[in-house]
Amino acid sequence: MSGFAELAAASNFSFLRASSHPEEMVREAKALGFDGLGIADRNTLAGIVRAHACAKTEGLRLGIGARLEFSDDTPDILAFPTDRAAYGRLAQLLTLGNRRAAKGECDLRFEDWLAHAAGMQAIVAPVLAPGALPDQRLAECLRAAKAACGGRIWLAARQVFDGEDKRRLRLLAGLAAAKGARLIATTEPLHHIPARRPLLDVLTCVREKTTLADAGRRLAPNAERHLKAPAEMARLYAAAPEAVAETRRFLAGLHFSLDELSHHYPTEMMADHADPHSALAALTWAGAARRYPAGIPEKVRESLDRELDIVAQLKFAPYFLTVADIVRFAREERGILCQGRGSAANSAICYCLGVTSVDPEASTLLFDRFISTERNEPPDIDVDFEHERREEVIQYVYEKYGRNRAALAGSLICYRRKSALRDVGKVFGFSEDCIAALAKAGHHWQGGMASEPPPGLDMNDPALRACLALCEELRGFPRHLSQHVGGFVITADRLDTMAVIQNAAMADRTVIEWDKDDLRELNILKVDILALGMLTALRKAFAMIDEFYPDSTERGAEK
Repeated sequence: MSGFAELAAASNFSFLRASSHPEEMVREAKALGFDGLGIADRNTLAGIVRAHACAKTEGLRLGIGARLEFSDDTPDILAFPTDRAAYGRLAQLLTLGNRRAAKGECDLRFEDWLAHAAGMQAIVAPVLAPGALPDQRLAECLRAAKAACGGRIWLAARQVFDGEDKRRLRLLAGLAAAKGARLIATTEPLHHIPARRPLLDVLTCVREKTTLADAGRRLAPNAERHLKAPAEMARLYAAAPEAVAETRRFLAGLHFSLDELSHHYPTEMMADHADPHSALAALTWAGAARRYPAGIPEKVRESLDRELDIVAQLKFAPYFLTVADIVRFAREERGILCQGRGSAANSAICYCLGVTSVDPEASTLLFDRFISTERNEPPDIDVDFEHERREEVIQYVYEKYGRNRAALAGSLICYRRKSALRDVGKVFGFSEDCIAALAKAGHHWQGGMASEPPPGLDMNDPALRACLALCEELRGFPRHLSQHVGGFVITADRLDTMAVIQNAAMADRTVIEWDKDDLRELNILKVDILALGMLTALRKAFAMIDEFYPDSTERGAEK
C-alpha cells in the first residue's frame, strides 16, 4: 500500500456531532503517516482556519471542504473546491442556506448545490445505519451529482461493522461503476482516537436533549469512527484496494488553499482621486488645516509625512478611509458622539481625520510602535459610539456596502467548567442539586477532581468520576457561534465568496463564521464599532444644558 488520505473527517466545529478539535485531527493524521486530510464539517467552514493553520505547521496537505446536509432528504455531499472560484461558490452556497434559516440552522436543498457545484470534487456519503443498503435515491443522487461536477464524483464506502460490510461494499462498488463514479475508502471519522468515543456519546445526548440511559440507538454503535492508519485501511479494503488508492487521486485534484484569500477594503471613498492613498493624503491634510487654522506645526507635519509613508507602504489607506467615513456619518449626518481608540488611532492621521481627539502637537504618539513596515501587522482602530444609537451606525454600514460585502465578525462560545458540568451532569442523569454542588466547588478543582469534595457527594462513585473526567475533555469545545461585540469585516468585492455569512440572533444582524483569531490568521482586517454608555450620558448632559441653560457658553466643551 503506497498511501492513504482521509477525506471525510469532521471536527467539533460540526457542533455537538464530533468530538475532536481540528488541530487534533491534523496532528493525528500526520502521526499516522497520512498523505493528507480532508476536513468537512456539517454545513459550515467555521473550523477550517484552525485546521489550515495547524496543517501548515505540521506540513500536512489539507483538503478544505464541507459536508452538505440537505433538508430534502438527499444523501449527504462532501464538497471540496478545486480552486479559488469554486471555494467562493461553496461559501455562497452555505451563505444561501444560512440566510434562509434561523441562527444556527442551514436550509440547503440538493438543487442549490447542483447550481453551485462547478469546479468542485464531491463525495456522495450515504447515511449508513446498521443493516442499511444502497437504494434508488442514492443512485439518482450520483447521476445528478456527476453531471453537476463534470464527472468529478466519488462514492463513500464506509465500514459500519454490522456484519453486512462485505455485501455492502460489493453493492456500492457495482453502483459506482454503473453511474460512472469512483469508490473511495473512508471511516468518516468523528474523533481522532478511539478514546474520544465516550465524549461523542455525551455530545450526542446534549444535542438530542436526552440522557445516556435513554439515548438507546442514537448513540454510536461502536468506537470505529476514528482515524485509522494506512495499513489498517488497506486491510479493511483488501477486497477493493482501488477505494484506498482513490483517496490519493482525490487529494491530488484539490489545489485550493486558504492562503489564496485576500482582503481588499472598499474604495468608494476615493472620490475623484487616482488611488486610495491619494484620497487619504488629501483628506488628512485638509483635516490638518482645519485642526490648525493658524498653520500646521512642524512636529505634526513630520508625523503626518512619516505615518502616511508607512500607510502607503503597507497599503492600509482604504482601511483608514473606511473608518473616517463611518465617523463622518455618525457625527455629521446623525449627530452621534463618538471617539476612536486603539493602536492605529494613536496617530496624527486619525486626529486630522477627526477619528480621535489626541493632539499630536501636545502628545508623544506611538504610531510606529504599533504599525511598521517591519512587522507588517494590521492596524487596529476601535470607535466608541453612544450606546443607545450605535445600531444606527451598524445599519449604515450594512446599507452602504450591502449584506454581501459587510458582516460582523463571529464570536466562538466555548464550554467552560460550569457549562460543561451543567450539560454533562444532565446527560449522566444527576440532579440539579448535585450539579449545583459540583459547580460551586469548581474553584477547588485540580486535574478534573475537586480538592475539597462537595458535601454529600461520593467522589469515588465511578459515574461521578467519569462525569468529571468528561467535563474536563469538553472544556474548550465550541458550543455555538455568536456575534462579536462590534467588529465589522467590510470588503471591496463580495464577502460571501471569502467567508460564510449567517443570520445573528438579533434582528437585522448578519455575521461571518470566523472569530477575531481566525481573521488575524488570514490577515483579514476588521473595524470595531463599539458602544460606550458614558457617551450617551454626555449626550444627555448636553441636552439638559441646552434645555435649562440655553444661553450658556459651556457647550463649547462638546466641540
